[in-house]
Amino acid sequence: MIKKVLLGIFCGCAILTAGILIGHYGIIQSSSSAPAWVRDVAKDVDESLIEKFLSEVDNIQIQENLRQLTKVPHMATTAGDEQTVQLMLKRWQDPESGLDEAWREEYMVYLSFPDPKNPNKVTVVNPSDTVLYTAREKEKAYTSDQENPEVVQPYAAYSPAGHPKGKLVYANQGKPSDYHLLNQTTNLTGTIAITRYGGAGRAAKAINAAPYGVIGVLVYTDPLDINDGLMSDINETYPHSWYMPPSGVERGSFNTHYGDMLTPYLAAKEETYRIPVGDITGIPPIPIQPIGFEDAYKLICELGGGAAPSEWQGAFNCTYNFGGPGFKHSSSFSNSDVKLDIFNHGEVKNSSNVMGIIRGSVEPDRYVIYGNHRDSWVHGAIDPSSGTSVMLELTRVLGMMVKQGKWRPRRSIIFGSWGAEEFGLIGSAEYTEQYFTKLSERTVAYINVDIAVFANATLRASGMPSVQNVIFTAAKQVNAPGLDSTSVYNNWIRYSNRTSPAHGTIPRVGYLSGAGSDYAAFVHYLGITSMDISYTYDRSKTNARIYPAYHTAYDTFDYSSKFIDPGFVSHQAIARTAGNVLIRLADSLVLPLNCSDYAESLEDYLNTAVTLYQHQLKDRNISMEPLKRAVASFRSAAAHLDQVIHTSDLANETPLKVRRINDQLMLLDRAFLNPLAFPDKYAYRHVIWASSSAGKSTFPGLADAYAKAESSGQSSDWDKVHYHLSVLSQAIEGAAHTLVDVI
Repeated sequence: MIKKVLLGIFCGCAILTAGILIGHYGIIQSSSSAPAWVRDVAKDVDESLIEKFLSEVDNIQIQENLRQLTKVPHMATTAGDEQTVQLMLKRWQDPESGLDEAWREEYMVYLSFPDPKNPNKVTVVNPSDTVLYTAREKEKAYTSDQENPEVVQPYAAYSPAGHPKGKLVYANQGKPSDYHLLNQTTNLTGTIAITRYGGAGRAAKAINAAPYGVIGVLVYTDPLDINDGLMSDINETYPHSWYMPPSGVERGSFNTHYGDMLTPYLAAKEETYRIPVGDITGIPPIPIQPIGFEDAYKLICELGGGAAPSEWQGAFNCTYNFGGPGFKHSSSFSNSDVKLDIFNHGEVKNSSNVMGIIRGSVEPDRYVIYGNHRDSWVHGAIDPSSGTSVMLELTRVLGMMVKQGKWRPRRSIIFGSWGAEEFGLIGSAEYTEQYFTKLSERTVAYINVDIAVFANATLRASGMPSVQNVIFTAAKQVNAPGLDSTSVYNNWIRYSNRTSPAHGTIPRVGYLSGAGSDYAAFVHYLGITSMDISYTYDRSKTNARIYPAYHTAYDTFDYSSKFIDPGFVSHQAIARTAGNVLIRLADSLVLPLNCSDYAESLEDYLNTAVTLYQHQLKDRNISMEPLKRAVASFRSAAAHLDQVIHTSDLANETPLKVRRINDQLMLLDRAFLNPLAFPDKYAYRHVIWASSSAGKSTFPGLADAYAKAESSGQSSDWDKVHYHLSVLSQAIEGAAHTLVDVI
């Protein structure tokens, strides 16, 4: 009996042991044979791959890209533009280093051109219409590429044609306050106003002038604002330095809206409905023409009338007078008029975006978009080809990794080479209008690298606050050009920094509050988390408002290689930094976006608003408490989501939890959209980052409404202040609700 019991126990133990062993090895076998997607879905960004990417980015390749891109002028829709389209397609369809797919996306867009057979003219004429002086029609050529017949005459795109003639007055920067002050001194009816770049948008200089009876406007770049006062091309300006030579003229698009003007809120396809040309808004109502400062000097220094205020004075060695109106009695131009002969015309033309894609392996329906416009005013070595040359190198390195089977991103990457940006961000805006729903629902972030290198001193970045940390992470991994022991991050913090309550001293990241480049439609229209990255100059060493050859015939390969970035190492640093950010956004298991940094920016805006507005609003029984509660609610919700992310082992969680968190991060900026908040601002819907004319570092709608109400004193304008407080409070509260646990 005992033997039977012992035998039974022994057999049971053997069976149990065998079961455990079978189960153990079965689990191992099961794990090792799990589908590949199980491993892929939990995979995070590969730091060794980023290191390989950084090592592969080649400054000489970027240099040669730029040389190719700038061989001929490539203004939008010209033969030169088509050459760049073909270059992009050839590179992105290359079997060894191209993308998964590349194609052109075409739009029929309304552009404005001068008449090559009837060049625009600016003259001084006496009472018998004898021409006493003629401004240059083209810039002086110093190199053969500036003599290219395709170099377009300086002009103001979207200026109406016309032949106004009148006495000249000086209106400083053409701001509303400038014309108001000038009108108190001089009768402006029937005059021609000369203005300088800066202070107000291009079109605004004419739009602000028309109500005062001004019939034509000239605009020039004052050497004080661009050249640190230098004026001579004998030994001071280009071709001896980076400064604008006397005949240099900044071309530009003189409109206030972005996108195709005949198809507002619709993609400009061939059969799309178009509004009548006469219904276009936001363009100059009177002729306007840019000229060089050598011609502006001749005109301004002959003006009569009283002396303009000290803040209106520029670099010329004469007193800037208001104008009598007209010239001094002692001038050889006495009693003469200035005449503009403008022959611009509008035309609907076919413009192309070039698109490319690397498909994602795990979340192909989530997009990281990287974009830069392709068209220029002339050769465009810096604007925009510095950015295009960087993008081509970035796609070459990533494309080779994909073609060789070494890498495929978690999420899809879309590359956009936008067309007709210089005429008003047209290519990118039409793209967002055509794919509005898909992009709204699926886009993680947009990276814009337009002018990649303004100069070679330091990084400059702007974006939504949530992208700050990923830019910092990338910048810490890249060596600063010429400073191998210093990172781009540590170099940046020396030039521009701020104190953060959470992080201490950090580099200053700007905000995308206007429409300066192709990020505009992504930020303001779609509410997509965006950033703009470039290398720039040391602002303590120059007063130049932008690099001096901007939009002139002198923005050439020669100019860039000699004066902007010899060796192209700053281009390389931008390619490494922007590419690093791109890989992290495309590959990270959890999107590297930080909501608490967003909360800090909202708190900064709130504190400014309270300081500026609370006392007077309280006197009018308008409470700021809802806005304070909303910002506090957002801070709490952001902290909660941060805690969820940091305390969860997301690599071992259900993929649906990771997807839910990523969607909360991805869609945050969509919560700040309100299509009714800015009825007077075309395609501005983001209540935090819309443009503002108030000049205050706070919520734009509130700042503008308050400035108008304070100026007018009308109760209806104070109602608008209350309205914008409510819009803000509810948008921020709504955004906070998207960050908390799903109901």
